[in-house]
Amino acid sequence: MKIKTKEMNLSDQALGALMMALQKSLLNQEDIVPVLKGFRFKCNEQKELFVLNPPIVKFDVEAVGGPESAEV
Repeated sequence: MKIKTKEMNLSDQALGALMMALQKSLLNQEDIVPVLKGFRFKCNEQKELFVLNPPIVKFDVEAVGGPESAEV
């Protein structure tokens, strides 16, 4: 019995979701595997995969001494 396979590529959106998952795992010092295993995909007409549930990364906003806080 032969298994029928299809070649697909990651869309820019899916690649961004992968990068966000990596960033989130590094920032929170968490394992990335559960996030990647939880990804749900959809394929478009161009045979590109899209992530239906990309991770959300939140950053705490703190004053870091941008141009507006520079002393003259």
